[in-house]
Amino acid sequence: MSMKSLLHAPLLSHEKSLKTLVENRTVYSLENCELNLFETYEESQLVPLKFNDLVVTSMLRGKKIMHLFDDPEFVYLPGETVVIPSNVEMKIDFPEATKSNPTQCLALAIDHWKINDTLNLLNEKYPKEANNLWTLDSENYFFYNNIELATTINKLIKECMSTSITKDVLADLTLQELLIRIIQTQTLKSIEENKNIDANTPIAMVLEFIRSNIRENFNLKDLSDKAGMSTTSFYRFFKRELGMSPIEFILSEKIKLAKQLLKYPGIQINEVGFQSGFEDSNYFIRLFKKVEGITPKQYQQLNSSSCYVDL
Repeated sequence: MSMKSLLHAPLLSHEKSLKTLVENRTVYSLENCELNLFETYEESQLVPLKFNDLVVTSMLRGKKIMHLFDDPEFVYLPGETVVIPSNVEMKIDFPEATKSNPTQCLALAIDHWKINDTLNLLNEKYPKEANNLWTLDSENYFFYNNIELATTINKLIKECMSTSITKDVLADLTLQELLIRIIQTQTLKSIEENKNIDANTPIAMVLEFIRSNIRENFNLKDLSDKAGMSTTSFYRFFKRELGMSPIEFILSEKIKLAKQLLKYPGIQINEVGFQSGFEDSNYFIRLFKKVEGITPKQYQQLNSSSCYVDL
């Protein structure tokens, strides 16, 4: 799975303003959405929570264990988002919450008409290939925040907490962006996990070509030819589907491969760069640090094991 981008966590509530130590709630209501900030300060189990609207939740601080649908429970941490349909009850454990280590989570409830209006607009003005539709994937409800998604959520938090008279208008525009980012993130996650993806679609063929030739040099024309499109049409198509440019995706795949190789303790850093498709080892090191926040060597020291990695 891709790396996680953390959100800007709002300040915690003042102790004297807390109404409860479990899921203390602060609400910011707008015309078409409601931002809820939940804080928990003591260990608890199976705390129920349900919304009448679809809700986008993102962890800000601490750790939760989520019980959702009939699926196995899962750990929920900062940098992660869960999208929950309306009227679906979740149950939440707080195994580590204390006054000195509280959890904080946002839950953004979005009016159903706003969602439908946005999806209808996208399908009318920006139709996808092969009669595919812009739609939220209810089965693909848990994913990591990429930079674009985190930026959009941060922007929406700011607008919801604003006192500006234009905050409803700005929040509405950001809600549209948020829904687009979520669908793009769900699409990318489905592709990474090979779920519900037709191998004969242009996007699937291009991504398979990129991954199969990640160590080689190829350009935008090579990819557009593979998709059977002009370079201009292909670039727009790729960015619309995944929310990133072809070059950004290629670099993310190279970094992903590098991280796999760095788990092998005997490999040299320059060899990792070469095997990942970087001709310049210095550029590889700079890019890796920019993306991961640490150098390849530091990553290797933290994550290397005796397991065999197929080079």
